[in-house]
Amino acid sequence: MSGWMSWFAGKKNTTEGARDAIVGLRQQLLMLEKKEEHLNKKIEEEMKKAKANATSNKRLAMAALRQKKAHENELDRIAGTRLTLETQVNAIESANLNAETMVAMKKGADALKGIHSNLTAEGVDATMDKIREQMDLTNEISDAISNPVGMGIVLDEDDLKEELEALEQEQLDDRLAGADRVPSHIPASPVGQTSGPSRVAAQAEEDDEEAQLRQLQAELAM
Repeated sequence: MSGWMSWFAGKKNTTEGARDAIVGLRQQLLMLEKKEEHLNKKIEEEMKKAKANATSNKRLAMAALRQKKAHENELDRIAGTRLTLETQVNAIESANLNAETMVAMKKGADALKGIHSNLTAEGVDATMDKIREQMDLTNEISDAISNPVGMGIVLDEDDLKEELEALEQEQLDDRLAGADRVPSHIPASPVGQTSGPSRVAAQAEEDDEEAQLRQLQAELAM
């Protein structure tokens, strides 16, 4: 912990030092800009003086040109100094940005380390297995709830066909049994003889029953 605090304190001092250096360099640049403005005015003044005395007083014109040249040389030196200072400012700002970025990255790395200190690959795999197990159980429960009662019964088509054939055979047996019970003769009259109309009616009934029997046999044969 003490190492981290000392590093943080050193980083704070470094940051403040970089900020102070940048402020000092920018102040120097402002001063150089003012110096450049002053020299540019001097150059203009010397140029005007040289033009005004170019024909009337050549000695004074030459002196003005020499002074103008000196100001221009000074201006060039200031331009070089400004370029050096601006380069230095940019370098310090870039380095300070990198340092701040490293601080943020270190904090992020420490945060990740703290988070992962309680996590292991095995623990994550075990947790994911539990989640998958519970999801499978949830799906099974949902399927069971959404499936209507009785809809899950698997029906055997062969059993249904056998049951249908048994029903058909039962109906056929019932029909044949009913045909066997049809009377095949007319009961004798009490006196042993039948009158004409009664015999005709009995014969008609017998013919009708035989016709029904033949029709039933034909239907069963189909």
